[in-house]
Amino acid sequence: MGVSSLRIIVTGLIGQHPRLGGVTWFHIQYMLGLARLGHDVYYLEDSGEWPYVLDGGPSGDDWVARDPAPNVEYLAAAMSRFGMENKWAYRYPLEPRWFGLSERKRQALIESADILINVSGTLEHPEKYRRVPRLVFIDTDPVFTQVKLAGGDADFCRQVNAHDIHFSFGECLSPENVPDTGHCWRPTRTPVELSEWHPSAPQRGAFTTIMNWTSYEPESYGGRNYGQKDVEFRKFMDLPRRVAPIVLEVAMGMGVNEPTPYDLLREKGWRLVDPLRVCPDLESLRTYTESSRGEWSVAKNGYVVGRSGWFSERSARYLAAGRPVVLQDTGFSKTLPVGEGILPFTNMEESVAAIQAVQSDYVRHSRAARAIAEEYFDSRKVLSQLIERAQTS
Repeated sequence: MGVSSLRIIVTGLIGQHPRLGGVTWFHIQYMLGLARLGHDVYYLEDSGEWPYVLDGGPSGDDWVARDPAPNVEYLAAAMSRFGMENKWAYRYPLEPRWFGLSERKRQALIESADILINVSGTLEHPEKYRRVPRLVFIDTDPVFTQVKLAGGDADFCRQVNAHDIHFSFGECLSPENVPDTGHCWRPTRTPVELSEWHPSAPQRGAFTTIMNWTSYEPESYGGRNYGQKDVEFRKFMDLPRRVAPIVLEVAMGMGVNEPTPYDLLREKGWRLVDPLRVCPDLESLRTYTESSRGEWSVAKNGYVVGRSGWFSERSARYLAAGRPVVLQDTGFSKTLPVGEGILPFTNMEESVAAIQAVQSDYVRHSRAARAIAEEYFDSRKVLSQLIERAQTS
């Protein structure tokens, strides 16, 4: 390693979710960006969460992977795809059992690492990695993270407080909208490896997005509710009719705390596709993104209410592919350029106008989208700043 090179551990959930291409890309781009900056990067998955089997198992209703082999194979293939076949470790929590790096090499890694970047707080027990000089927490779920901390969730507080420095995708968190947790939340955003996304790829004319109707139970604090995407999507149910013949397509997963109303959405004109079929892995997710005309999406209600400035890693990939994004504003218009490439909306009329604006001058918006990705989401820029702050703060 060079004089300025660091040994860095990145955590994640790739093995837990073996058919979610977006989750894989999200974590891989941290590793790619850091490696291409010259750092010695390793991936470690020690979440304590049981891995998923996505066919329901023999009973059709058992989602726990009793045999982790498919999950491990998926993770190993993703690592090998980018030349990292000997730089990962995964703990299967039900036995428990480690895969990837041997016990000796894993312990040597922990002893020699300079920084551990806990992406999305995925480590079950970060205190067990205290031998690493700098533990970095990346809050990718702002507002919900702060509400959980303020609500006194003891295990979550322990996990977050075990770190030396805290970053957040909430680039403009404020005590007026989000509980003060006593932490110094430094702004950061998702890194995108620009060379992996191709604006010249052919596209098929549909505005798309990838989402779950609900991802987890809503939160509440101080008399305020912080809900999921279902709350916001209902405000735009009639959008397909308002922008026809423009096609709006959603790769929609199942709701967690309420069923997804597929039939109603289809009646309203939404084109629905199965994300497990159209974008389950790295290559299909990239193809789905690049083949889109652009993205249209709402945000979680908590992000909208909390005005944290959160911006999706998914949307950043659309930008990198030169695909304009029409997004519900969470306050990101304070930190990112909008009007070309990124078009925020707060209501139906603004949403309709934004889609029509993209259609009327697509080339300009497409070029602006890629330019924004290059200026604001380039992994080298994002991660250079993160590492510098992690070392000096």
